[in-house]
Amino acid sequence: MNFLGHLYFSNNDLELMVANLFGDFCKGNSFVNYSEPIKKGVLLHRNIDHYIDNHSAVKNVRSKLYASLPKVSGIAIDLYFDHLLAIQWEYYHVKPYQEYLDEFYNYQSNYIANYPDDFQIFLKQIIEYKWLNYYPTAYGLLKACQGVSKRISFPNELENAPDHLKTYKEELNIAFQIYMADAIAYFRISGTP
Repeated sequence: MNFLGHLYFSNNDLELMVANLFGDFCKGNSFVNYSEPIKKGVLLHRNIDHYIDNHSAVKNVRSKLYASLPKVSGIAIDLYFDHLLAIQWEYYHVKPYQEYLDEFYNYQSNYIANYPDDFQIFLKQIIEYKWLNYYPTAYGLLKACQGVSKRISFPNELENAPDHLKTYKEELNIAFQIYMADAIAYFRISGTP
């Protein structure tokens, strides 16, 4: 999953949410040089990525998307699952979506000075531009796909993913429901209705 999924699976721990997002910025074993809360977030981030990448329902639909979205079908699914989580939020969390986001946006990390500048800039942009507010919309999904596509180092079809995803919408929705039920149990998420 992408940003929203990583926040969600941080189990309402605001410090862990920030550290979890840092996982994309932390390569190899460089995380061992950080404080324990940051290490915990990076490891959780990697565990979430591993879990979704190896989940059978996700692997099945990813193989179908691969022809249209070579090399980026998994990323497209991550972005689409965030979109579905935002749309169906009330089924997965007791707090209203906007209230949940506002708590995250307003949180001041105790370890912010320990993060590298590029991550601090990224975090500031998420908060300032309220990226996650747009996740429930088709526009938000499109912008997320376009933004990630630009950051990928090779030519890719990710910016066109919303069109390709429509073909497999029903299968993706079923895979999402199965994945979420399994992942909530696996990560022992509290706060679900």
